[in-house]
Amino acid sequence: MTKTAVVTGAARGIGLATTKLFLAEGRRVIMVDNDEAELAKAADGLTGATPLPCDVSDPQGVNLLARAVMDAVGRVDALVNNAGLADFGPIEQTDFERWRAVMATNLDGVFLMSQALTPALKATKGAIVNIASISALRASTLRVAYGTSKAGVAHLTQQQAVELGEHGIRANCVCPGPVRTKLAMAVHTQDIIDAYHDAIPLNRYGQETEVAEAIVWLCSDKASFVTGQRLAVDGGFEATGIGLPSLRE
Repeated sequence: MTKTAVVTGAARGIGLATTKLFLAEGRRVIMVDNDEAELAKAADGLTGATPLPCDVSDPQGVNLLARAVMDAVGRVDALVNNAGLADFGPIEQTDFERWRAVMATNLDGVFLMSQALTPALKATKGAIVNIASISALRASTLRVAYGTSKAGVAHLTQQQAVELGEHGIRANCVCPGPVRTKLAMAVHTQDIIDAYHDAIPLNRYGQETEVAEAIVWLCSDKASFVTGQRLAVDGGFEATGIGLPSLRE
């Protein structure tokens, strides 16, 4: 039977790149996103993809989605929790509403989707891959809500691996470093781009497909004994520590 992957935040960026890689290897993909119009546009022409709009922070909506997934394809072999909200700002300007909005999508959404699809994943001994961020592993300015939410995702992954492993479910976390997305390039000034290039040992941003390759591998049988891991796909960014460029010249 054809394996199925559920990918959240699938309308663009890393989620869409991951969807396309899954389809290329012959999987069916349930594409999930809260932007219904963009989701329909992204799914158009992708054979084997089924778009199902959902706000992953809404418990009732997620439960309805889980039923719709099983009605549509009957099984789930992989869940990629990629949906996220990038909201950056100083601590003093991060009011509770902003804090909760970030937590609701980035952390609550991962919990809700994983919980709702656990019965289906038990049946297939499937895999969960949660998308955190390099901000889960190293602090940065202006990321009090975002970084904290992603650190929560990284730890939640280990909780899932420990508890669900006895059911054959593997859970891993991918922590992307700076990625050359349209959004990043629209807001990163040349000074920011140059600073990242200096701080990253490979001296460049990552590509969406490079992150997607790691996600798809973790969902595959090639990673059958890998669980509870945090994989930084970051060009060596985490390894640099403070990474003073002058010390590497």
